[in-house]
Amino acid sequence: MRKFIFAIAILIGIVFLLVNIAEVQSIVDTLKKGDLRFLLLALGVEALWMLNVAASFRFIYKALGLDERTDRLIMMAAAANFVNVIAPSGGVGGMGVFISEARRNRYSSAKVTVAGALVVMFDYLGFLSVLGLGLVVLFRRNNINSAELFASAFLLLLAIVWGTMLYMGMRSEQTFGRILARLVGIANGALRPFIRREYLSKERAYAFAHDASEGLILLRQKPINLIIPAFLGLTSKLLLMLILLLLFLAFQVPFSAGTIVAGFSMGYLFYIVSPTPSGIGFMEGALTLGLSSLNVPLGAAAVIALAYRGITFWLPLLVGMLAFRWLGREKSVEASA
Repeated sequence: MRKFIFAIAILIGIVFLLVNIAEVQSIVDTLKKGDLRFLLLALGVEALWMLNVAASFRFIYKALGLDERTDRLIMMAAAANFVNVIAPSGGVGGMGVFISEARRNRYSSAKVTVAGALVVMFDYLGFLSVLGLGLVVLFRRNNINSAELFASAFLLLLAIVWGTMLYMGMRSEQTFGRILARLVGIANGALRPFIRREYLSKERAYAFAHDASEGLILLRQKPINLIIPAFLGLTSKLLLMLILLLLFLAFQVPFSAGTIVAGFSMGYLFYIVSPTPSGIGFMEGALTLGLSSLNVPLGAAAVIALAYRGITFWLPLLVGMLAFRWLGREKSVEASA
């Protein structure tokens, strides 16, 4: 059954690539026109970004009392990204990769889920720091609109809710358990007319709160352990902005620091709040229009947006597919041993 599920996931990934083959071909054609030196540097920075993500998990795992090698976390993070794209579920599908590995290694899946939530939280905080600068640039250039303000407010609200949940788990296991049980009750009430049974268990919610709180209490006792993950959340965004800068150089398009910061901020903002997985179709347009509104010629903005998505989305997706296949093969070997 496990082999079948992995095979289906890989098949969906291949179909996804085929359906979007026109965009992929456009990206390949676009990259051929750029300066190879800067494109190779951009690819190197993308590799550093993937290592940065894995390092975030590594330090948070360590803070929660978990141990996992960095090279495996790179594979797991890449595979999780692949799953989130082909089976969008608000990040739940991707966390399944980490939870599956946790069960294989016999450590707490609740702590692993908390680790994922903390990585997302620091990712939001890192981006909000950059977004604040981007909004300042747009205000100074009198170039901000209601859609950008609404999306920024939504992201801030999301970060507050996320942070509040983690804070509750850190302060009180009982309160955290009651909140999760209440959310389970709401979910069951919404699903009952369709499946006519309790879909989620309140007992499991309390058990999850117990395991998760154990890890969160460790963080409360040693909050210094969160300094490096918070820093990595910011450097993740700095690396992505560096890729954007290198693409401006690769295609010989004039730019300023404000253009890079504000353009990246608008593109990544709609990557997060997009209704499509990983902002497919949304981020390309948002980044193109954002750069164009910052006085980058529309044609050049479109070229940079396509190249940027090729390096920061399609390349990691391909790596993620290979990582997912590798993890699946490894589990199959262990199961047959």
